[in-house]
Amino acid sequence: MRFTKKSHSCVRLEKDGRALVVDPGGFSEEDAALGAEAVLVTHEHPDHFDEGRLRAALEADPATRIWTLKSVADRLSAAFPGRVHTVGHGDTFTAAGFEVQVHGELHAVIHPDIPRVTNVGYLVDDGALFHPGDALTVPDHPVRTLMLPVMAPWNKISEVIDYVREVRPERAYDIHDALLTDLARPIYDRQIGALGGAEHLRLAPGATAEL
Repeated sequence: MRFTKKSHSCVRLEKDGRALVVDPGGFSEEDAALGAEAVLVTHEHPDHFDEGRLRAALEADPATRIWTLKSVADRLSAAFPGRVHTVGHGDTFTAAGFEVQVHGELHAVIHPDIPRVTNVGYLVDDGALFHPGDALTVPDHPVRTLMLPVMAPWNKISEVIDYVREVRPERAYDIHDALLTDLARPIYDRQIGALGGAEHLRLAPGATAEL
């Protein structure tokens, strides 16, 4: 499996000539979803879900399919019948040749006065990779590669470190990092790497790794 880091929380997975993209939102590249056979969206916030970009991807390629939760699916399914699939915690499906399990139900708490939206995470190919979206969901399955939301309005570094410790992946790659400045990155690298208990890695947007 080839893993390509896109900007912020968007990642692209490729295997056997087929591609799957997770969370091509408004902070990611404008063409992040184009050419993907499958697109997974974790929740409705605009840094993870850009309706216009997903409509463009669906219109550009009739083979493209989307899997997501109801709040996102409701905004696309009428225009693209049969191509937008609603999923929730506990569901399993195959997308672009990848086996996917759905974990989680709610977005992390931003502030008690802000209502929580739904959020799901995606476990790909029997734990090869887990993308939690905007939550610190711990799947009931071993994870080899964790997509780690390192910086958000809803988390702090102690929670990020404890999340790595709880999931216990072999390695953790940074995502949700568009708001993290270059000045702060060495601090996060040092503390997560020293305290998380797993190999901590970071890729620049557009860089790839083999998983």
